[in-house]
Amino acid sequence: MEAWLPRDFDFSSRSWYGKRNGGTAVPSKFPLRLGVNPMTKKNRSVHVCRECGFQTLKWLGRCPGCGRWNTMVEEASPPPGIREEASSMTEPMPVQEIPMEPVMRLRSGLEEFDRTLGGGLVPGSLVLIGGDPGIGKSTLVLQVLHRLALEGHVALYLSGEESPQQIKLRADRLGVAAENLFIVAGTCLEEFLQRLETLGPALAAVDSIQTLYTQSLASAPGSVGQVREVASRLMMLAKKSGVPVFIIGHVTKEGAIAGPKVLEHMVDTCLLYTSPSPRDLSTARMPSS
Repeated sequence: MEAWLPRDFDFSSRSWYGKRNGGTAVPSKFPLRLGVNPMTKKNRSVHVCRECGFQTLKWLGRCPGCGRWNTMVEEASPPPGIREEASSMTEPMPVQEIPMEPVMRLRSGLEEFDRTLGGGLVPGSLVLIGGDPGIGKSTLVLQVLHRLALEGHVALYLSGEESPQQIKLRADRLGVAAENLFIVAGTCLEEFLQRLETLGPALAAVDSIQTLYTQSLASAPGSVGQVREVASRLMMLAKKSGVPVFIIGHVTKEGAIAGPKVLEHMVDTCLLYTSPSPRDLSTARMPSS
């Protein structure tokens, strides 16, 4: 049996050759172009469960992870590589020696909203607010940021669904005119993180999580992979910097938060904004997990 050495590229004929031990170079049966790695594999797609995030190479009618039916969606698999984590692990210490600092909650002045959050907004927390379209999620978050901005806190509101002019119309109707409240429109997560680093706000809001995307994934905004990755990056940002972040999310026809079920477990607080009828008052409540 003849052994073949690694292929070499012949610049004169612009083709790859394989060399036999002790013999002459023989043209390869599959000539390759310059700059193309012959060992590169074609990118594969994976099927991800919308409920639990279970991944498999083949489509399945029932998810092995959560047992739900017809929840598998196809997405492009991310490129291989080492992921750089933004957070760092602390050193082990005895539980008796852990220093305790008083938690200074940010109170918006809306008594019902502050009471739902347990007395106010905790620094470094990630709050998910879901509800039907037009029920008032964006209006509520804009009012909360306005009240906190009046107290001297710098707030940044990211809108992926409306232009700054549309938000200005709502702000004029609500009487929102705080100097420390900044508005930015866009859908790229990396650009939003740059704005956060430049401005250095005390709290931020994302409207909505389904419109935001990260450049590290090739799937479309709102897909299971994008929602999970964007939420994970925002969670690491909140924990590392101590900046509380509001996330506005859509709901399905059944009334549940749209996107992977793991999204509700990643956040610190999940508020579901509901209304029994259009004429009744809206209610913010915590769904049971």
